[in-house]
Amino acid sequence: MSKGILSFLIFAYTLFSAQQKPVQIAFLSDVHFQDLYGSFSDNDFKGIINPGTGKETILRTMDAQLHSTRIFNENYFAFLKALDDIAEKGIKIVAMPGDFSDDGQAYNLRGLHQILEQYHQKYGIEFYMTTGNHDPVGPFWQDAGKDDFLGQDGYPLGIYSKDNIGKINHKIITRDIAESGYLEILNELKDFGFYPKKQDRFWSTPFAQYSLKDYSYEKALQDADYTRRMYNVSEGFPVPDLSYVAEPVQGVWLMAIDGNTYIPKNTKENPANAENYKGAGIGYNNVLSHKKHLIDWVKKTMEEARKNGKTVIAFTHYPMIDFNDGATKEIKDLLGEKKWQMERVPEEQVAQAFAEAGLQVHFAGHMHINDTGIRKINGRMLVNIQVPSLAAYIPAYKVLTIQSPDKMEVRTEVLNQVPRFNELFPLYEKEYEVLQKEGRKTAWNKDILKSASYHDFMLFHLKELVRLRMIPGDWPKDFIEKTKDFTGEHLLLLVQTNKQLQEKRIHKEAFKNWKTEDLIFDLYKFQSADELAKKDIPGERLQQYMILEELFRKYQGSDPMILKLKSVFKILSLLSTGDPADHFEINLEKNSVNRL
Repeated sequence: MSKGILSFLIFAYTLFSAQQKPVQIAFLSDVHFQDLYGSFSDNDFKGIINPGTGKETILRTMDAQLHSTRIFNENYFAFLKALDDIAEKGIKIVAMPGDFSDDGQAYNLRGLHQILEQYHQKYGIEFYMTTGNHDPVGPFWQDAGKDDFLGQDGYPLGIYSKDNIGKINHKIITRDIAESGYLEILNELKDFGFYPKKQDRFWSTPFAQYSLKDYSYEKALQDADYTRRMYNVSEGFPVPDLSYVAEPVQGVWLMAIDGNTYIPKNTKENPANAENYKGAGIGYNNVLSHKKHLIDWVKKTMEEARKNGKTVIAFTHYPMIDFNDGATKEIKDLLGEKKWQMERVPEEQVAQAFAEAGLQVHFAGHMHINDTGIRKINGRMLVNIQVPSLAAYIPAYKVLTIQSPDKMEVRTEVLNQVPRFNELFPLYEKEYEVLQKEGRKTAWNKDILKSASYHDFMLFHLKELVRLRMIPGDWPKDFIEKTKDFTGEHLLLLVQTNKQLQEKRIHKEAFKNWKTEDLIFDLYKFQSADELAKKDIPGERLQQYMILEELFRKYQGSDPMILKLKSVFKILSLLSTGDPADHFEINLEKNSVNRL
C-alpha cells in the first residue's frame, strides 16, 4: 500500500472518529454569583473577619437568605464545586442561561470574570453566557444597594452606591454595588460568548447582515459592538439586545437568546432614565409583545442551520413552556392569579411561536426548578429543559450529550457534597446571638447550622422559605389555620369513615406520622425538584399521598376546605408525575422524550 493511500485512510478514519465523538455541553443557570472574597475599587472595606477562618468576607445575613428564593453566600462554594465537576468530566463547553450574577454589581462581575478565566486557562473550558433579569436589573447603570449585608458585630450592614439611599445607618458607600447595565456587563464579560472568539467557526447576532457562507471573524467583531446591538422596545426607546449564535465545535450552534424585555413605564420620559424601565422577570410573555424580532431571528437561524447541517441548541434565561406539569389552572384556582409566581408562567403562544420558528431543544433557568416541558405543534416538537439553580433546592446543573443530530441525552448532576459550604457558619452564629440579645423574634431556625451537607442545607433553606415566606404570602390564612394541626389520619377521615377504611384495608394509624405542614413542604419539593424530590420524601408517605389523592378525587361534596385539599392533592399528583426531568433521551426523529 502506498504512503499516499495510507495517509488518506488515516485522515479519513480520524475525520470519521472526530465526527462520531459525542459533544457535551454543561448548563449552569442562576448561579447568582456574589464575590464573598472580593473587594471594592473605591473603598478599602473587604468584609468582616470570619472567626472560623480569619478571612475577610463580604456576605449577606442568614435572615435575608431564608426569606429569599435564592441563597446569596454558600452558592459561591457550590459554583466552584460545579466547575470542578465539569472539569473532571472533561467537558469543554459551559453555557450559562442568565442570572450569573447577583444584580450585576461591578465587584461581583469582576470576581466572576476571574473565576471563569481561571477555569478557561487551567482546563480549556469555553464559557457562553446569556443575560437574566438580575444581570442586568435594568438596561442601563443605576444606583443601588442592599440593607442586609452582615456587619462585624452581627448587626445588618448597608452597602450602597451613594449616601442618601438605604435604611441602615451602619453603612459602606461604593459605586461597585450599583447595578450595572448592559454596557458594563458587555465590557466585563465579552470574552464569554458575548463577543466572537477567534476559534468559533461562526458567530452572529440578530442584527448582523452576513451569513455562514460569507462569515469572517473581523465582520463578527464589528457587529459585536454595543452600538450595533440595539432595538426599539417602544417607539423612541432604544435598548440593547445581547443575543448571539456561536459555533464552538464543528456542526453545533449554540443560540444564546437574550429574553430580557425592559419596557418603559412612561413613554414621555427620557429614554436614558434607567429608573423608567420595568423589570424583565415576566420573561417571554413580554417578548411576544415587545421583542418580536427575536422570533424572526430564531426562524432565520434555524433555516440556515438546516441548510448547512448544523444542530442548534438554544439557551436563554426564561422558560418557553409552562413548568407546572399541567397544574397551573389548579394552582390559580386554589391560590389566585398572582400567587406561586403565576405571572412568570409563559403563555401557550410562546411555545407555539418558537416551535413554528423551528426551535427544538431549549435550556432555561429563572425559576430555580428542575423540570422538562414538551410541546408538539404541527408535527414539530419543542423541548424546554429547566436547569436548576446552584443557589436553591435542588442544587444541580445539566449535562447535554449530543450523540447525533437527532439523538441527545440529558443528565441532571446534583450537588450533594460541597467543600467549605459551612465555612460561614461562625458568622451566622454571631448574627443569631444578636437577635437573641435584642429580644427580637428570631426569624430563622438555628438548626440549619447543623446541616451535614450542601444538599441538606439547601433542603433546610427551602423548608424555612416555605415557612417564612411561601405560606404567609401564597396560602389562604384561614385554610392554614384550620389544617395546621391535621395529621394524615385527619385528612383520611375527612373523606372516609372508619368502616370504609377497614373495607379498603387502609391502616389509618400509619398516616399519623406527618402533618399538613409536611404535605405543603413536600408540594414545594416537587415544584422545585420534580422527580428528584422523591429521594427526599419517605417512600411510605409517597404511597399514602397516592391513596389520599385517589380518595379526595372521588369526593363529590361541597365543603370548601375539603375542596381546597382536593386541589392540593391534585397539584401534588401532577407535579410528581411530569415528563422525565432527571436522566432522559431526546429523539428528534421520533419526536419523543424517554426516561433513561
